Amino acid sequence: MTHHPRLAIVTGSDSGIGQATAQLLASEGFDVGLTCHEDAERLADTVREVEARGQRAFVERFDAASPDAGEVVDRLVAQLGGLGVLVNCAGTGHSSTVLDTDLETWRHVLATDLDGPFLASKAAARHLVDAGHGGRIVNVTSVHEHLPRLGAAAYCSAKAGLGMLTKVLALELSEHGITVNSVAPGEISTEMTGQDESEAYHQERPGNPLGRPGHVAEVASVIAFLASPRSAYVTGSSFTVDGGLSLMAAHGHDQAGSGWRTL
Repeated sequence: MTHHPRLAIVTGSDSGIGQATAQLLASEGFDVGLTCHEDAERLADTVREVEARGQRAFVERFDAASPDAGEVVDRLVAQLGGLGVLVNCAGTGHSSTVLDTDLETWRHVLATDLDGPFLASKAAARHLVDAGHGGRIVNVTSVHEHLPRLGAAAYCSAKAGLGMLTKVLALELSEHGITVNSVAPGEISTEMTGQDESEAYHQERPGNPLGRPGHVAEVASVIAFLASPRSAYVTGSSFTVDGGLSLMAAHGHDQAGSGWRTL
């Protein structure tokens, strides 16, 4: 089977994990289709970073909650001249208990975090199947694909749904040489978590085994592995990138948060 071409689409590439992923893929020889929802100025930074690495960059506005999400993928494929990799990174969250979450909020979060990746994956898969050279789809979920979080029912439900969509797509697309995996970040220093990415190595997180939040590049590196030939036999898997946070359920009673270190 021929290798899929070094042509990638990364949604939500105006900031955070999406931006870091686009930069890393460009460093590894990919031309990249980029999307932003509103922040065109920040997306211009990503374009400069991709072009500084000698690669082509193409830009489309992308509202993951829109029924037209798949058409954005089609337009970027046309500009790239093909496709090898799709990374679904665009997403949103909320902070409200179920009792305080209205249907509009619930539907908006599910539309952005689940409908958008569904439509983008469907469009990308059509191109990959038609081209016949295999390919990669990587869905950025969250540690909350696997674990609940207070005040985030819609977000957790959408990410869990995207995790299962990943597995079904992996089954359905395997005969075409297309692998589908998810990357489940824990707390990463991004604007979405109210931090600057440079703070990742300088914040203390006593409840996290590695003791700090993650850096966007530490997630991008796992995504890039899954986009590469090195991951050819990996499909339907979820890679948790959380510094060990999800291992800590049994230590919830430890108020100090770090007492387990002295056991």
